[in-house]
Amino acid sequence: MFVTSLLPTRLLAATTGVALALAAMFTAETGHAQSPFSPAITVNEDVISHYELRQREEFLRLLGFPGDPVEVAREGLIADRLKQQVIESFDVEVPEEAVREAMAEFASRADLELDQFLQGLAQEGIAEETLRDFVRADIAWRDYIASRYRSRARPTDSEIDLALAAGGAAAGVRVLLSEIIIPVTPANAEEVAALSEDLSQIRNPEEFSQAAARYSATETRTRGGRMDWMALSELPQNLQPALLALSPGEVTAPLQLPNAVALFQLRDIQEIAAPTPRYSAIDYAAYYIPGGRSPEGLQQAAELKARVDTCDDLYGVAKGQPPQVLDRESVAPAQIPQDIALELAKLDPGEVSTALTRNNGQTLVFLMLCSRTSAQNAEATREQVANALTQRRLAAFAESELEQLQAEATIVEQ
Repeated sequence: MFVTSLLPTRLLAATTGVALALAAMFTAETGHAQSPFSPAITVNEDVISHYELRQREEFLRLLGFPGDPVEVAREGLIADRLKQQVIESFDVEVPEEAVREAMAEFASRADLELDQFLQGLAQEGIAEETLRDFVRADIAWRDYIASRYRSRARPTDSEIDLALAAGGAAAGVRVLLSEIIIPVTPANAEEVAALSEDLSQIRNPEEFSQAAARYSATETRTRGGRMDWMALSELPQNLQPALLALSPGEVTAPLQLPNAVALFQLRDIQEIAAPTPRYSAIDYAAYYIPGGRSPEGLQQAAELKARVDTCDDLYGVAKGQPPQVLDRESVAPAQIPQDIALELAKLDPGEVSTALTRNNGQTLVFLMLCSRTSAQNAEATREQVANALTQRRLAAFAESELEQLQAEATIVEQ
């Protein structure tokens, strides 16, 4: 679960004295001078302190986790200790870079930089180590499960056939991506080609984000190219196999689009319980603005965005102009140009993208999603089904192993 809200006005507090403040709170509530760093629970002789429990409780409250924060914190820390004991025996190491990236992901959900986010946690009496330990345990456990069980989790051809026959088995696959979209003109085509090849070799999420902020033309550049979770089925069909072939951190080869080159970095991939929708038709409108991405063209697009709420509003905008200034299409997803399909996948009905151009960059595309029409019983690809089954089985292996660890553990509450 990600942070959904933190008040920026609460981000100016100093980060010192957190442990002392928590100690005072704990003493006041318990009515005796028990140290917050004394053992609250031991898990196979590993100690969980009262301080850790209180920190996790407050962290869960701030994030809005469901359930009783006291009980969820207790169960989570016990599970973390059991996981850590196994991870240490298998010598699993988590790079600090991966931890920082996961921490930054929490911050981005609150539209904050990581340092701002940590200041916000400190304002609430939550130490940086609480977030760090939370994400580190999750990353290490995920890597351990994948390394130990992936070969057993891969489905056979017959299992994929059965899943396809059942329908929708891979409908719950979703991906977390970062993007770089670089405009191409005749003047910069060679330079962009060389640059995009270099960018495709990036494996560091932070380096990719910096490149997105510097080179990308889409609105996500202000977030380092980071996109929200997206159903794989909503992306262009010819892009889906390329994404499924990636491991987290890897980048696609440069994808040639009309007047642009696109690169995508896979940050994570998941199977979700609820099926994601598929569509038989996408209704969208494209209004063409002279000047491309010039200041004048972008200003006109911004003014137009403030004036229109629906695709039908664009008919009034285009009234009296040549018919070719406005396209309105309702077509099957496979019939949509790839660059338009990529932008539409990011939009909800009524939302707008101004990332695309036409006529060698001389015309700006004001793209609006009108609606999507759901398709029933759409077939998934074999790759999607295989990935979904693998992810589902890895989750089952993880749950089973943790249950076994808990059954065998000696857990003592003080």
